[in-house]
Amino acid sequence: MVIKNENWYNSITERIIKCAIEVHKELGPGLMESVYEVCLRKLMIDDGLFVKSQVILPVVFKGIQLDKDFVLDH
Repeated sequence: MVIKNENWYNSITERIIKCAIEVHKELGPGLMESVYEVCLRKLMIDDGLFVKSQVILPVVFKGIQLDKDFVLDH
């Protein structure tokens, strides 16, 4: 069992940022977000991270699920 404490989260965050910097250095600015997303996803998976893309999160307002979803990267 992995203990998810502050050090664990910091370690994961460092790995994600490292991958993001590598994508930026390789591709530079100005491309569509979808291009950066697939490249970042590949690097994070190659680094051993578990990655989900375009995760659907329903919008709930005052206990009522509305006809709108957020799309998250996880």
